[in-house]
Amino acid sequence: MARRKRWSDFSPAAKSAILLGAIAEVVATTIAMRDLMRRPASEVRGRKRLWVLGFVVQPIGPLLYLCVGRRRRFARASTPAG
Repeated sequence: MARRKRWSDFSPAAKSAILLGAIAEVVATTIAMRDLMRRPASEVRGRKRLWVLGFVVQPIGPLLYLCVGRRRRFARASTPAG
């Protein structure tokens, strides 16, 4: 059985990559969660509670929400009456 690597076993480049990945996951999840909480349910594809559960699946959940979970906001065109 292979021995589990410890943090000290990783090279400086590997440590940097791991830290950057972790930071990217936290940022993506924070952005997605903030958007989900502020967006009305009518502008979300699916149920909000399911999206929150989906955010646990890192990094796919938050990225999936940001790419396909939100409905586009369209500005209403003003038309002259008459």
